[in-house]
Parts: sequence; structure tokens; C-alpha cells
Amino acid sequence: MTLVRFALFGALALSACSPAPVAPARPPLEGARIGGPFTLTDQNGRSVSDRDFAGKYRIMYFGYTFCPDVCPTDVQAIGAALKSLERTDPAVAAKIVPIFVTVDPTRDTPAVLKAFVSAFHPRMVGLTGTVQQIEGVKKEFAVFSAKGDPSPGGGYLVNHSRQAYLMAPDGKPIALLPQEQGPQAVADEIKRWVS
Repeated sequence: MTLVRFALFGALALSACSPAPVAPARPPLEGARIGGPFTLTDQNGRSVSDRDFAGKYRIMYFGYTFCPDVCPTDVQAIGAALKSLERTDPAVAAKIVPIFVTVDPTRDTPAVLKAFVSAFHPRMVGLTGTVQQIEGVKKEFAVFSAKGDPSPGGGYLVNHSRQAYLMAPDGKPIALLPQEQGPQAVADEIKRWVS
């Protein structure tokens, strides 16, 4: 009888030490007022809207092609993460559209965007538009940018916020991607939320 009690007590003690099942985490940006309708011009000169991406997960990154360091590094991490997912989880990768939206529409014409985005991923979409259109989409996505002072040669930098949003197929925000941590961190975060 003592042996039975000891075995029962041991089983209860072990079950008490076992972690309880963890409920799936809620998306960190769930309910945030980020995103909205837009109509812009893609790298092929075609007019596209947010509705063209309905039903797909989207990575929304805002930057500019003349950026000397941050934008190319971030976009490279996003493109490399997608290429990695295409090898390891092709079904997940196929559900995602990477989108680069310029914050410098004066210089970032469709042709300039085409050369830029094609260097990072063959499915990456580059979007530009009028200054007013870009200001509107920046507002929808809570993105800051401001043109810096011109250099003696007439060039300029653009100060801008640095975030890559993972958006759901219905256009709602899910999470920020850690592109500053490199491709593997981006791929891991995508796999966490894209099913």
C-alpha cells in the first residue's frame, strides 16, 4: 500500500512540475491602427492598390534606393530570409509578398525601383507615387521621413523610421520583423505567424 501511495504521489508531483500548455501568442500588433488603402505605381509603371495584395501576407518596408547603408542592409535581410524560406518552407514563402515603398518619390522612379528591388528578391515589389500619395501611405503605416539638407553636389539623404511590418492577408498588422538582426531572425519571425 505504501508503494502505491508513493507511486501516486510521485506521479502527481511530476504532473505538477510539468509546464501547462501555452496558448498561442497573440500577434504583437493586433489591433494597432497600422495600414490602410493605397494606390501607388509599381516598378513596372503599373498602378497597383492594396487590393492587389489581398489574400497574401505582406512585408511592408519603407526606405529609399539612394540610402547609403540601412535600407540596402535591411532589404537584403528580408530578401535572404524569403530565399531561405523558399528552400525550407516553400508553402510559407509562397504566401508572402515583399513590398518596398519609397519615401523618396522624387528620385525613386519605377525604373530606379526596378533595378533596386530585383537585386534583392525576384518577387519583391517596389512602389512609388506622387509626393501626396507617398505622404498618404506613410501616414497609414505610421512611417516618418524627412528630406535632409542638400549636399554641395545637390544630393541629399532622407531620415526615416526603420520598420518592416508583417501584414496579414486581410491587410491588418501582425508583427514587426527584426530585419536588423539578419535573415534568420526574419525567417523565424515569419514562420511564427504565417501558417
